[in-house]
Amino acid sequence: MTPLLEELHWLRARQRITYKLAMLSYRCLHGLAPSYLARELTRVVDIESRRHLRSADTERLDTPSFRRPTIGGRAFPAAAAEAWNSLLASPVTSAPSLETFRRLLKTELFSRSFPHA
Repeated sequence: MTPLLEELHWLRARQRITYKLAMLSYRCLHGLAPSYLARELTRVVDIESRRHLRSADTERLDTPSFRRPTIGGRAFPAAAAEAWNSLLASPVTSAPSLETFRRLLKTELFSRSFPHA
């Protein structure tokens, strides 16, 4: 299946999930998503006690703590923050528009899926 996925320029399941979460996170952070979802995400810079950290200079999201990793890690705030924070080493998150972000995100995730391509 791998050569076929690569030929069709499709993402693997794990990267597809990351893609969907990152797209939704981008929409939440830029006011393009419903407010009930946007309220669930918190930037590190918006937390008073963390404003002086180096991570406050980035667009990192706060990863909420949870008791049960099997349930809590799948919740939108935790999963979206994890997906978004995994992208921060690249210029993807500073994309000026949704379309540019979508293109750069898919390219980055495709290169993670198929590093030899």
